[in-house]
Amino acid sequence: MIERLFKKKDIATILSESAKDNGGLKRSLSAANLVTLGIGAIVGTGIFVITGQAAATYAGPALTISFLISALSCVMAGLCYAEFAAMIPVAGSVYSYSYTTMGEFLAWFIGWILILEYLFACSSVSVGWSGYMMSLLDGWGVHLPMHMITPTFDHTDSGWIWTGSIVNFPAVFIVVLVSALLVGGIKQSAWINNVIVVIKVGVILLFIGFGISFIDTNNWQPYIPENTGQFGEFGWSGILRGAGVVFYAFLGFDALSTAAQEAKNPQKDMPKGILISLLICAVLYVGVTAVLTGIINYKELDVPAPIALAIDSTGEGLAWLSPFIKLGAIAGLSSVILVMMLGQSRIYYAISKDGLLPKVFSKINVKNGVPRNATIFACAVTALFAGLFPLHVLSELVSIGTLMAFTIVCLSILILRKTQPSLNRPFKTPFVPFVPLLGAGICILQMLSLPWTTWSRLIIWTIFGVIIYFTYGIKHSKLNNPR
Repeated sequence: MIERLFKKKDIATILSESAKDNGGLKRSLSAANLVTLGIGAIVGTGIFVITGQAAATYAGPALTISFLISALSCVMAGLCYAEFAAMIPVAGSVYSYSYTTMGEFLAWFIGWILILEYLFACSSVSVGWSGYMMSLLDGWGVHLPMHMITPTFDHTDSGWIWTGSIVNFPAVFIVVLVSALLVGGIKQSAWINNVIVVIKVGVILLFIGFGISFIDTNNWQPYIPENTGQFGEFGWSGILRGAGVVFYAFLGFDALSTAAQEAKNPQKDMPKGILISLLICAVLYVGVTAVLTGIINYKELDVPAPIALAIDSTGEGLAWLSPFIKLGAIAGLSSVILVMMLGQSRIYYAISKDGLLPKVFSKINVKNGVPRNATIFACAVTALFAGLFPLHVLSELVSIGTLMAFTIVCLSILILRKTQPSLNRPFKTPFVPFVPLLGAGICILQMLSLPWTTWSRLIIWTIFGVIIYFTYGIKHSKLNNPR
């Protein structure tokens, strides 16, 4: 039994399987497509949604430091991702990488964590999209009833409560719309994403450029608010917890690696897409956070649409920019959902191909080369969570899933360098073992700073995953049951 659990998949076998008609997937993505897909996924959640919540709850104006800490660990993890993505250019991301280094059971575990990561990323961004859409509609005099725009359940210090709402309908709507685009094909989806990225980056630069003149430096005092006496509530522990919470704002390059099997020249273009998109977004995040907390006091920013609130607080000064910001946020969050949904469906596809999930998820639509069943299933589950649960519950689960995935990638680089040093590596992570160890160390430190409630939900999710593996996966595994 133990031997079956930790049986590894040979890299040559993985590459051979993907080479056979590319598994039915189409290689349609250029280097530019990969960079814009990365920016499309990264720029959105952190800037338009989580900045306000993390500043108001954890770090204050020092959230800029939180973003720099997260960016540092992301660069370390990104270099490790780039080596794997160039060496094993297949769908599945960390799941596929860990199958070659740690064996089937741990590969299933990380695949299950990736499902958590992308599922709750899509759901939380959809809730943020709903907040910005409602802000835009309110400005146009269109008001939807509260029981149609708020989550059905919430979690407070006293536990779970029913809010009286039916469902967050706008959040469900955008999930369904984006899923319909993905079902239409990867090339069409990439083109739409390119247009959206140009729009939202332009809007962000407008906010930074014009917002600087409305900064009140008093809002930065104190830059690091005094700790309340509780770990993670301001002070340096708050900065660290803030870094853990905003970490999933850098999720884009992780999702990008799930599309490696659909890249035209993955060995050269995947490292470029990952690292260039990561660096561009880190600069934008720090700039927006500094301007945002300078325009309005951080204590007021715990809202679903913090940048819209900051713009509105300037009165007539930036009133002309308000509709552009809201439209840019809506477009930007839409592209995040698109890439996260793409990543989620490709994880279902990759795990299903190995037999650990039902084979219905690995069926490819012959016409456009898309795993349609996996995409539709991802849509249904994501819409359910987006409609029922609040932003703060969803976002914290994403962070811990992302941090765990990044830790495993960094450690896997060390394992593979030791066990298979002669492998062809089109891109090599520099300064090994320093970079992987530092990346893993920072990620683990950020995980430990997250609240116990987040850990308890991860444990529950893991228990469900273990049950599924031992009742279905191990019996249908193609690696362990080749016949």
